[in-house]
Amino acid sequence: MRAPLVLLAMLLTTAPSAAETQAEPNHVDLELVLAIDASGSVDEAEYGLQMSGLAEALRDPEVAAAIAGGPTGAIAVTAMLWAEGNRPKQLLGWARLSDRTSIESFAAKVAGMPRDLPAGGTGIGKALQYATWEIERNAYTSRRQVIDLSGDGRETAFREFSLSAAQGRALAVLKGITVNGLAILNEVPDLADYYRAEVSGGPGAFVEVAHGYEDFAEAMKRKLRREIEWRPQISRTSAGDGAAATAERREGRAAR
Repeated sequence: MRAPLVLLAMLLTTAPSAAETQAEPNHVDLELVLAIDASGSVDEAEYGLQMSGLAEALRDPEVAAAIAGGPTGAIAVTAMLWAEGNRPKQLLGWARLSDRTSIESFAAKVAGMPRDLPAGGTGIGKALQYATWEIERNAYTSRRQVIDLSGDGRETAFREFSLSAAQGRALAVLKGITVNGLAILNEVPDLADYYRAEVSGGPGAFVEVAHGYEDFAEAMKRKLRREIEWRPQISRTSAGDGAAATAERREGRAAR
């Protein structure tokens, strides 16, 4: 009689509860906001290259493999257009990506996403704030949240009270969210340095570079693969944090 009792005890302690089973579809490996620049510095052709490039990157087989390779084999993602700091943002809606069908469905929506918001200035700080809110209020749970912000310029001067890029980053990092940047080198040649100093932050944060809008798709592929395949560093002593971070940045720049 001992063996059946032991087996029953194991089943009772290891079997998931009904609530846990129902919650599984909403648990993913990553919650990702793809924040796309739709400010006045981006013309219609450049906007089109961003959206078609993002769709192409999502369809990349290596990106799909990275999604499937996680513990749950799924990520939650949304696309968000941003421009003037205190003006509305445009959200595509959250989607769970786990297979070719779900990836293709979301990529098609991205490719056809209209630009229905006022252009205006470059409000990076408020974009990060809004993206943070979207992560906090979505229906998904994960161990890792990332804002992927791409753009071709620095934060513009405020017309009214707003958040700076650094303040928006601080808010996201305070909430445990990593901010990665994709700097489009179009009219601001040192934009990647600005993104490293003012925009990116949090665990494993990095900045990818697109050498013009024509390079956006390839840069986004690299960025998505790196974000989705991210692995935490196993150990790091507090004394070595600065050196390790410096080495990581150098490795990243060498790779680019």
